[in-house]
Amino acid sequence: TYQFSSPESAPPGTPLGRIKANDPDVGENAEIEYSISNGDGSDMFDIVTDKDTQEGIITVKKHLDFENKMLYTLRVEATNTHPDPRFLQLGPFKDTALVKISVEDIDEPPVFSRPWYLIEVDEDAKEGSIIGQVVAQDPDITKNAIKYSVDRHTDLDRIFNIYSGNGSLFISKPLDREETPWHNITVIATEINNPKQTSQIPVFIRILDINDHAPEFAKYYETFVCENAKAGQLIQTVSAIDKDEPPRGHKFFFELVPEFALHPNFSIVDNKDNTAGIMTRRNGYSRSKMSTYLLPIIIFDNDYPIQSSTGTLTIRVCACDSRGNMQSCNAEALLLPAGLSTGALVAILLCIIILLLVVLFTALKRQRKKEPLIISKDDVRDNIVTYNDEGGGEEDTQAFDIGALRNPEAREESKMRRDVIPETIFQIRRTAPLWENIDVQDFIHRRLKENDSDPAAPPYDSLATYAYEGNDSIANSLSSLESLTTEGNQDYDYLSDWGPRFKKLADMYGGEDSDRD
Repeated sequence: TYQFSSPESAPPGTPLGRIKANDPDVGENAEIEYSISNGDGSDMFDIVTDKDTQEGIITVKKHLDFENKMLYTLRVEATNTHPDPRFLQLGPFKDTALVKISVEDIDEPPVFSRPWYLIEVDEDAKEGSIIGQVVAQDPDITKNAIKYSVDRHTDLDRIFNIYSGNGSLFISKPLDREETPWHNITVIATEINNPKQTSQIPVFIRILDINDHAPEFAKYYETFVCENAKAGQLIQTVSAIDKDEPPRGHKFFFELVPEFALHPNFSIVDNKDNTAGIMTRRNGYSRSKMSTYLLPIIIFDNDYPIQSSTGTLTIRVCACDSRGNMQSCNAEALLLPAGLSTGALVAILLCIIILLLVVLFTALKRQRKKEPLIISKDDVRDNIVTYNDEGGGEEDTQAFDIGALRNPEAREESKMRRDVIPETIFQIRRTAPLWENIDVQDFIHRRLKENDSDPAAPPYDSLATYAYEGNDSIANSLSSLESLTTEGNQDYDYLSDWGPRFKKLADMYGGEDSDRD
């Protein structure tokens, strides 16, 4: 008797153990073949012979289930493959053994009641409505509790949700069959006591159609009627489409709106095949009187609830040949001379507009006045007058005539100001006569008064400078230009009489000793 064990999760082909029958013969007389003769596990296990060791290897043939059967018993038979006919009476040259295999329990993931689920729901179902249920259970003896969830990778918009306790699916957002007719989601079942044990199941949700869309024209129709059309002539055939998909197929009806039920110009004929024909009701049409007609048409279906819409058909009046082929539909062609197209009219209009703009610009340019240099008196304060004249030094006797300043009676022509308009053109400012022995202070006051009352004077922030040097100075001129230019020695002894502050100069220039130093 042999004892073996196998986990219930062992895949087919897994070896469980070895058995061996002893044979004292050698060579081919010792070769043995193993087989399962009977037992309750003959269809669950298999045995093969190892030719090298003459052992029998027991393997798993089918998936095991601890909850279904925990123990199997096998009768294994070992037989010589090459019996000698001379010794058959000594037979039977075989032996049997009993093999017991116990199945070990393994914690398994939950198992759903179906391999997949199909749920159908109307597209007008309310939010929170339960649409179906999935069921899973723990196959182990412990029967652990199960919780359910939706794999959000398969429901990114979170349209569906599930009660974790009983697996009931419900709607979280409105449905729209015309946008998404199918939803494929995945539901996950997990053991509460062992969250690692999970299983998944696909759930296919089909959205059933509800008649919530009205039919409309299948396309935009460019319809025209010839000016020479006859009454009862077909000018257009229209059809309709609907986003809904009724189970019995589409069925559309066409008619004019009640206000135009007796239209004097056109009528509509329902062809009973989801199309309708537009017919003329009178002879002849004129573009000069009416170039375009608007014909409103009601389209409705036969599903429940009935949906309808109104489409407007635009019909143009055109000139046609004798065969009814359109030639021209432009109403303005009747009013324009031959050979003058719409493009030519637009070009002529643009030229006229450009010409008017040029004339207007020229007139404005002529009327524009020249702005004054200075708008107000206050602006004068913002002007800066810069004079870059540079004198030639003290030797330059032509740069400034001091005699003119000393002669108050000298007259000079006034220069006109450029920032204001003078009251009198070419007015010459004359200064008041002054006598030669006038006091300097009076002289300055007279000059200041003249500048204040002179309209042609420089701006208010200009600086007028007058140089004046009096006569009979005790120190005479201090300029080096009037110093003696003789090469003879000068007497600087008087510097010693000026006090201690001039002692250094007296030592430097006074006496021969200082010259030698």
